[in-house]
Amino acid sequence: MDRRQFVINSAVGLAGLTILPSGLLFAKNADKVRLGYIGVGLRGRNHIGEGLLRDDVEIVAICDIQESSLKACREQFVKAKKKLPVEYTGGLDAYKKLLDRKDIDGVIIATPWQFHKDQSIDAMRAGKYVGCEVIAGITEKDHWDILKVHEETKMPYMTLENVCYRRDVMAALNMSRQKLFGELVHLEGGYQHDLRGVLFNDGKSAYGKGVEFGPNAVSEAQWRTQWNIDRDGDIYPTHGAGPVMNYIDINRGNRFTNLVAFSSKSRGLNSYIEKLSPGNKNAKINFKNGDVTTTTLNCANGETVTLSHDTHLPRPYSLGFRVQGTEGIWMDVADGIYIEGKSAKYDQWDKASTWFEKYDHPLWQKFEKFAEGAGHGGMDWFVFNAFVQSIKQRKDTPIDIYDSLTMSVITPLSEKSLADGNAPQAFPDFTKGKWKERKNTFALDDSGF
Repeated sequence: MDRRQFVINSAVGLAGLTILPSGLLFAKNADKVRLGYIGVGLRGRNHIGEGLLRDDVEIVAICDIQESSLKACREQFVKAKKKLPVEYTGGLDAYKKLLDRKDIDGVIIATPWQFHKDQSIDAMRAGKYVGCEVIAGITEKDHWDILKVHEETKMPYMTLENVCYRRDVMAALNMSRQKLFGELVHLEGGYQHDLRGVLFNDGKSAYGKGVEFGPNAVSEAQWRTQWNIDRDGDIYPTHGAGPVMNYIDINRGNRFTNLVAFSSKSRGLNSYIEKLSPGNKNAKINFKNGDVTTTTLNCANGETVTLSHDTHLPRPYSLGFRVQGTEGIWMDVADGIYIEGKSAKYDQWDKASTWFEKYDHPLWQKFEKFAEGAGHGGMDWFVFNAFVQSIKQRKDTPIDIYDSLTMSVITPLSEKSLADGNAPQAFPDFTKGKWKERKNTFALDDSGF
């Protein structure tokens, strides 16, 4: 059974009707989910690619203000022999006409960060499911504004945080739930990835060799670089925070209570530019964002969490995961697991794979074949599929509004902590107390798949 046949079969069963809190009546497991895409740059086209592989997804409309992105998107449809979607372009408000369509169930938002808040709010008010790339909003108030509209409309909102579905992350989650690590005490994660070739890319030099950003650049260098000039904080916290939240039941029996952030000096981007283009004016830019930002969070149940944002220096990729409890530890940077009394040798690492093969998460065991060839080692299939299946079954998304806002609001809170001289910042409770009664059901069954 190939990926297309699987998604057809997955629509069978669970027949019936359900009523969303909004009072609207829908048939469960509709044959097709009709999607609109707001932003079809590189990341948006990754999601387009996932949709084009499925017979239970119809991509009805796309929106972008750049012809180059629209052109590349058309080529994807032609290659897949799929009907071209209706295009919306011409200005920053063009997406609103897409949202006016009555034949769209949900939207994928993959635009620059500053547009996410308004686009997601408008989408919820238009009655669409929202699947939004990170991050949700720029300020803490933005996050409360998004929550308010969600509460008004009852439309689900899902941050498309794919690392929550990474295979080793889910295997470690499986081990954690089986108490292999004992009672969890401390966790770490982050975004540790050399992005110099992403932040500076003129589209002409070899990958990783450009020194341009802004209007003269391509892809994310057109907009993402500016955030490193203007802001000092963890500007991309969700890769680390999202998975960690599942291990310790954040918003579901536990919550973050406060955080404090520290930021190193900024030297990496200036050094990079000067090496590639001696005397270039961009080497003199004052990058406000430190090369390494470290944020530590306290939890209501007593755990501590450390997140790292490290994208400006030469380094191999690692998200820096660490799951540590009274019986053992996993550290991805060491590629090691140690379980007291069960590891091969006392006080020495076992190869992580020896444990992950045994405790591979059931969802990966069942759906591995369907994730083959998907982006980021297959986890893109899982996060996209979870969003699509939520729409088909007319239920809330597995990464819900509270999860999405919690992992995203770390950015403005870390920024405020740094501006206040590393002062602790109280963490907002978006659940308004419901965290005490909510249960963690993430990836516990395959009903969403």
